[in-house]
Order: sequence, then structure tokens, then C-alpha cells
Amino acid sequence: MYSEKPKIPWGALVVAAAVLVFGCIILATLVIPRLIQSAQQTTENPASTPQPPKGSIVVDIASSNTKEDWMNAVVAQFNGENHTLASGEAIFVQVSHVTSGGSQKSILDGKIQPVVWSPGDQSWVDGANQTWHDRTGSLLVPDVCTPTVYAPIGFAMWRPMAEALGWPDTPISWEDIVRLSSDPNGWETLGHAEWSQFKFGHTHPDFSNTGLLMMTALAYSIEGKTSGLTADEVYAAEVVEAFRVLEQNTYHYGIQNRPLMQLLAQRGPGYLHAITSSEAEVLKANAEFADTLRYSLVFIFPAKGTYWSEQPYCILDGEWVSEQQKEAAEVFRDYLLAPAQQELAITYYLRPVDESIPLHAPLALDNGTDPRVTRSTVPTLESPSAEVAAAVKDVFHQTKKKATIIMAIDTSGSMEGEKIGSAVASATSFVERLDVNDEIYVLAFGGDGTVYLLGGGRAGDVSETLSRTLGGLYANGNTPLYDAVCQAVDLSNQLQSEDLANDESRLYGIILLSDGMDTASQHTQNQMFNCLPSGESVEGVKIFTIAYGKDADADLMLRVANRTNGKTFTGDPESIESIYNAISAEQ
Repeated sequence: MYSEKPKIPWGALVVAAAVLVFGCIILATLVIPRLIQSAQQTTENPASTPQPPKGSIVVDIASSNTKEDWMNAVVAQFNGENHTLASGEAIFVQVSHVTSGGSQKSILDGKIQPVVWSPGDQSWVDGANQTWHDRTGSLLVPDVCTPTVYAPIGFAMWRPMAEALGWPDTPISWEDIVRLSSDPNGWETLGHAEWSQFKFGHTHPDFSNTGLLMMTALAYSIEGKTSGLTADEVYAAEVVEAFRVLEQNTYHYGIQNRPLMQLLAQRGPGYLHAITSSEAEVLKANAEFADTLRYSLVFIFPAKGTYWSEQPYCILDGEWVSEQQKEAAEVFRDYLLAPAQQELAITYYLRPVDESIPLHAPLALDNGTDPRVTRSTVPTLESPSAEVAAAVKDVFHQTKKKATIIMAIDTSGSMEGEKIGSAVASATSFVERLDVNDEIYVLAFGGDGTVYLLGGGRAGDVSETLSRTLGGLYANGNTPLYDAVCQAVDLSNQLQSEDLANDESRLYGIILLSDGMDTASQHTQNQMFNCLPSGESVEGVKIFTIAYGKDADADLMLRVANRTNGKTFTGDPESIESIYNAISAEQ
């Protein structure tokens, strides 16, 4: 039976680390995204492959998620054909699928040591080379990287909405998207008042290749250029204003293109109208969700130019890479570029770099893309330099919406001892790191079953007072978890209504921290779920839940997070970093 009696503090240190990092997660997610520039995704998803034969030369590849299915197929085929070096040793290829920004950071931090790195764009390689040279005086990738396939990026949009903009025959530019997103009349200006305000989402440029390149494409479009973009031009007033207009009218972010595309498909046209995406992800979503989509999605090439995302194949010159591995990597590279594998890429919604190979279904208008568009009709934008990429991220952080955060902290008896001390210390650190123009409110629930509002307001005005108040918390009593959720949602709704009345647009999030099950609420569980937003509106508050220990109601926490398009976590110290990286850019 569950009891609120104090438990042996078996996981006090785990709690301390988890709470601190979880606070940082939400801080980065909703509040000061400029602090997450160094927090890149490191989670890898190894492809299912047999173990390498004894004595074989193993080629580990860190490859961007966009070409995951194609790479898995080619790797399996290659390994099954028993390729060897000229000296006779067998070659075995292993591939892990990563984000471009996350893998860049992981390689530079020494957390992964692949033989081959294949991010989405050369700019990630240039940035890594600059950092590596600063540290060592040499280049991580000294040789020219080879393009493997083209995965052009642009906009995913519901077909009727795209057709209202003139797709596929009328060019659609970044300026059209920015203009529509900021128009107070929304779709009504195009004869579709029923669609209301245009709702846009995009992936985060700190993590996502699509996110970084599409924001760079916006800067290029505003400057009227296709090459030679400088950092000073990114900081120019007209570019900053375009970013500001877009970000103040962006409703959802994502760390990866695929989960954001899945959210778009699952929630339907009432949730989001368009997102940035690769062509491949649009076509894949149409195929995977064909039975449930209200409308099909289409891929729109930005008219003034885009990134064709050449997916470079780069052999690293790290001390962990042997000469035999380099030779084996070259063998596999040549295999990728052979006509058969290039033809196979089309099956997986990618375009061959060998442009003599004719395109065919599924790259077709009926499936949601225009095969008539080529690199000669939509210009290829020059990859951003390391300085330009840094400037793009900087301007994004400067113009992103401010946030209103409500922290709901469990202070029941089971939190007694080092648990509550660690939770309070972490919450205090979180509050003190807020941007001065963000808003923070703190609820504590425990004791006699009451939910207390400890205070809140503009972070610059209340952080010191809240920190002192948090320091006085202690563990006691029962857990009114359901009541805490409802009170946090009610407070968020009240604050959002006040902001709307003042014509202020913000992000809204709730952090719910508990190590137990409900024992003292006035609300029933069903009533608590009735308190939650439906999740159908992208403007609704998102709840991020974290459950500690074996007594936590993990299923409840999962359902609350999923209902509100938030995320749920556990206190496993081994998963903390991947948790951080997985959600830090979701809002």
C-alpha cells in the first residue's frame, strides 16, 4: 500500500540531479533558449544490424535522421554482400541516426566517436572544424565531404491551404509565410475565414538541421541573396524584424522534424497549419498517416531559394579512426553513390545526387511534392558559415517569445529529508536563472492537503523573494496532486486571459514535480482530467511532468503530459541528459 511516511532517501542524489536538470529543461524550453545553445541532442537510435564478424573492419556512421530509412536499407544490403578491403579484411558498417546539431556537439565533446559523420548540411561540419582547429590546431574533417542524396527543405502545409496560396503553380516565398502569420485577419484575406489565424511551427535551430537552414533561408530571402550572407546582414534591422514577426506568431517548436510532423498529422489542421520540413518527411507522413489524415500534406519549395540538404559524407580524422577504417569508409561511400543505391533513394523520398536518374513516384504531385522543381528552378542557397550560423541562432533567441511558468512542487511527507532539500535547491536555482521579463509562479502542495501559491510575477521583480520562500519549505502530510494540477491550470488560464486582454503573446508551461500518488485531493481523477485543456488548441498550456521513485503515479503523469502536448520524465540518472536533449526545444 502507498504511504506518505518518509522513505529511506535512497535516491536523494538522483532527485537532486534530476530536479536540477528538469528545471533547466523547462527553463530552456520555455524561457531563455539562448542558454541551451550548448545543449545539443546526443541521443542515438542505432539501426538493427547483426553483430560485426570477428576480425572485421567496423565503420561506425553517425547519420542525420532525414535519410534514416534509406541508410538502414543500404547498410543492410552492403553488410549482406560481404565487402572486403583490398587486403582481404571484411568490412562491416554500423549506423546511428542523430540530429545534426546534437551529433556535432557529441563528437566535439567526445561522447561519440564515429568513423563517418553525415549531418544534413556542410555548415555543421564547418562549425565542428572551426572548434576542433581552435582546440587542436588541426581539422576534424580535413578532406572534402561528398554529397550523398538531396533532401530539400521547405514548408509542409495542408493541401487545401497550400492551394489557397497557389500551390503548385504559384511561387510561395518566406515573405508570404511571414506576412500570413502576422496578418490579424489570417486566412480570411485569402477567402477562408473558417481557417482563422495562420498557425505555424518550426524546429529549433540549435538542434535541427531543418531548423537552422530554414531560418538562414529566411535571412537570405529578406536580403535578396542566394550566397555570401554575412553575420552583419543577419543582424540587420530588416532581418531581425522578420524573425521577430515570425517568432511572435510561431505556436510550436520541435527538436526534430519527424516528431513535429507526427504531431501535425495526429492533431490535424485545427492544431497547426504549416511547419518547416524536409520533402522526405512530408511524403513519409502522407504514407504513414494516410488512413487518418483529414487532408493530405504537401511540400512547398521556398520560391527565392532553399537548401537542398546534400547530406554530406565526411570521414573523420580523429585519433580513434584507423587507416583501415578510413579505407573501408571510402568503399562504403562509393557504394552509396552507385546508381543502384541512388535509384533506391527515390523509394525513400530522397533525390539522387546523380541527376541523370529520372524522378518517379513517390516523388509526384499526387503524393504531395512537385517533381518539376529542380535546383535550376529553385536556387540552392550557400551553406552558412560558422559565423552566420551563430548569428542566425542568436537572432532567433533574441526574438523568441517570453514565457510564463508555473512550478507545482510536491511537499508531502514522502519528500522528507534530502529529497525536499534537493528539490528546493534546484527550484531556487531555476528561479534565479530566469530572464527578468519572464514570469514565474510557484505552487506547493502537501501538509493538510492544501495547495499554496507561494508567490509570483515578473521574474526580475520576484526571484529573490521566491528564492527565500522556497528555502522555507519542508515535507509534511499528504499529496493533493489532482488539486495541484487543477489550480496550476486555472492560474495559467487566468494569466493567459490577462495577457490576451493586453495583446501580449507568450508561451505557457507548467512543471509538475511529485514522487507519489494522490492521497488528499478534493478533485477526483476524472475531475482533474476535466481541468486540463484538450490539447486540440496549440495555444493551450503544456504540462511537463516528472515522477520520482517506485511510488510515483507514472501512468497518471504520462497521461497528463500527453493530453496537453507536454512531456513526461522519470528520475533515472542515466536518462537525464537524453531527457534534457529530447525536450529542451519542444516548446
